Amino acid sequence: MSMRANALAVDPGVRSVPASRRFRFRTRFAAIWIAMLGLIVFCAIVAPRSLLPSTFLAIIPLAAFLAIAAIGETLVLMARGIDLSIPAVVTLSSTIVLGSSGGHDEAILVAVCSALLFATLIGLINGILVAVFELNALIVTLAVGAVTTGATLWYRGTLPQEARVPPGMADWGDARFLGINYAVWVVAALAVLLDVVLRKTTIGRRFSAVGANPRAAWIAGINVAAYQTAAFAAAAFLYGVAGILISAFIRNPTLKVGEPYLLAPIAAAVLGGTAMSGGIGSMVAVAGAALFLTQLGQMLQMLGLSSALQFVIEGLAIALGMALSGLDFSRLAKLVTGRWRRKLKTPDALSS
Repeated sequence: MSMRANALAVDPGVRSVPASRRFRFRTRFAAIWIAMLGLIVFCAIVAPRSLLPSTFLAIIPLAAFLAIAAIGETLVLMARGIDLSIPAVVTLSSTIVLGSSGGHDEAILVAVCSALLFATLIGLINGILVAVFELNALIVTLAVGAVTTGATLWYRGTLPQEARVPPGMADWGDARFLGINYAVWVVAALAVLLDVVLRKTTIGRRFSAVGANPRAAWIAGINVAAYQTAAFAAAAFLYGVAGILISAFIRNPTLKVGEPYLLAPIAAAVLGGTAMSGGIGSMVAVAGAALFLTQLGQMLQMLGLSSALQFVIEGLAIALGMALSGLDFSRLAKLVTGRWRRKLKTPDALSS
């Protein structure tokens, strides 16, 4: 294979992507917004209170926390991995914030940097074990998560039970810009920035190529293991950010703060059109999927449904969203237009 052929194989920016393929990608990522529109219409009929501005402003920070974790999971999925250590990293980050700050404003910077450092270190360990030593990502992240949880339990035991985040951090967690919590703006900036990096930069295109076809990327001289390791490290950094934002929002995080983020980030990533086979993902769509899941859960709670029925409905909604993201709307459009043209060519249509 020539050097030019190698470049064409791994860098989508070197040659133009076929229009049909671009359209297929756009519709894949648009499926979650179609599902969101359907959910809004359904909510307006059965639970209109869930669409009130006050309700929306109350739940959108929760969607933001889930979105950050889901964006991190998306990076790992795009690199052909999976990460189940999210709850452990989120809990560790929030605990480090409590311990390092001691509740004092002057220690906020040290606490934040320490939480992000340890979170990234855990992701780096995951990445090295998976990418370099080629161990199973599912087992590795579960094991590393268990070890992290044990270390967090020990560390939390050395802190006062009434430990709280510094007042300045708590004030920031409640602050709003244009009526919207700061955490939401952080997520919006991260999603747009990462989408631009992945689509418009050489590093981003190579990262997508590593996930789409690792062998072709390796043949072309790309360090596949480095990109995959970086995906786990960057994802853990984002989990750390989520843990810090959650701590600022709830002020007194407990050891259960990370529990909601085991499978929900994976569901949001897949609903947002991320390919489990790697290489394909949109951070903006994933953020939309996080909002979809949060709004769905809020609506079900307002309807007063049992927990069992809520799980069933949420599972069906996720399955429907995955089916929509997997549809090839370009083929469907061709099928419909083809039948319409054949119908117009029938003798009855011509005689009329």
